[in-house]
This record gives sequence, C-alpha cells and structure tokens, in this order.
Amino acid sequence: MTQKTGRFAIIEQFLPVFGHTAEVLYVGDAESRHKVFAKERLAHLGISDLSHGKLPDVIAYSRDKGWLYLIEAVQECNPITPERLLEMKILSQSCVCPVVYVTAFHTLDDFRLFASQIAWETEVWIAARPEHLVHYNGDKFLGPYRPDESVAD
Repeated sequence: MTQKTGRFAIIEQFLPVFGHTAEVLYVGDAESRHKVFAKERLAHLGISDLSHGKLPDVIAYSRDKGWLYLIEAVQECNPITPERLLEMKILSQSCVCPVVYVTAFHTLDDFRLFASQIAWETEVWIAARPEHLVHYNGDKFLGPYRPDESVAD
C-alpha cells in the first residue's frame, strides 16, 4: 500500500480516526493558495483573519465534539513550536469552540528531527503510525486545552 503524505494523509488517515467526523474547512496549497476554503464557515466559528501565511495547512471542524482542529503538515520545517502555537492561539482567539493543535509528520524519523521544538499542549501525529498520537503533556489526552486546565510548569 502506498503511504499518503502531507495534507492528503491528514485528511484521509488522521481525521477519520481522530477527527470525530470532522469536516475539512481549509487546505492550504502553495500553488493555488487554497484547495478547500469555507470562508463563511470559518468566520461563523470565529476564524476571521484568513491571511494565507497565518493559517495552518489544514483546518477541520468536528460537530460531534465541537472542536476545531488546526493542523500543520511538516515537510521540511514548520512544526507547532511555542512561537507558532502563540500565533495560532491569536488566530483562534475569537473561536467559538475549543481548538486542538496538531503537528503532522510523515515518518518517525521526521518527528525525531523536530521533537525538541514541539510546543506543549499540542498533539503530534505520524502518518507512518496513523493509529497513534504523541501527546505533549501528561494531564490529559487528545482534546483542546483551556487556560484554566493547563498544568503549571
């Protein structure tokens, strides 16, 4: 079986397992800017700054859970670092639902290159091991963090 990579793997492997019937609202693409772009739906959820450079690679919404997924697909760079997490939190500050931040890698070796840079309170998914997640904090598993739930360092 050919392994899917990048955004396709997120949509075809991650979301069916961990997305709780999430609908894809945005898929970034460097060439055509936006492959899927539900501008009105994003605005309804509170994501109004739709600057291409600020958006993650994939945005999906689960009505079942009421969660918004902001997902970065790491090819050569750009995992969700503490700095990127801050940018994404600013982007989603008006969001009407909890947000799940996910960094997606193709292989475990790719993940290892960036493991020390990943922000706490985020999730990591590896396409080569699609049935597993790496959770960057120990007090809970997959789900959005709210400021009052964070554990002090």
